[in-house]
Amino acid sequence: MLSQPPAGGEDSWRYTADVVAVDPDGRVLLIERRWEPFIGCWALPGGHVDPTDRDSRGAAARELAEETGVRVAAADLTPIGTFDAPGRDPRGRYSTDAYLARVPAGTVAVAADDAANVRWVDLGAALDDGALAFDHADILQAVSRILTAGEGSCIAGR
Repeated sequence: MLSQPPAGGEDSWRYTADVVAVDPDGRVLLIERRWEPFIGCWALPGGHVDPTDRDSRGAAARELAEETGVRVAAADLTPIGTFDAPGRDPRGRYSTDAYLARVPAGTVAVAADDAANVRWVDLGAALDDGALAFDHADILQAVSRILTAGEGSCIAGR
């Protein structure tokens, strides 16, 4: 993993973290982006790893809380994978560490910070929509494989 992106230049990497929050009914939490790129599109909560973040896991927990009000302990986030394909973000080269968060039924999310709106949506419906920002459909595909394989039953004490 990158610890910090190199400074300056078009080829500089930026380091981000995203969270797939899943409730017991298999619904995932999406945010409507308030800013470009992909303004008005649905996306996973997430954002840049700040210099003050301990690691990407901590950044993921922070971003989830900032954008949706949903609080999870960084230690309870399960790694999904790293996504860094060229073109995944129109602003340049980005590498994101994606995490899975199992949240209780009835978890309330409220749009804040970079999110204009939030919604819980069935994982299958989110994948069928085809209009997610960035490569977030790829991240949700990875989560679908994890949950279908039954590995999700071992997550967060389940």
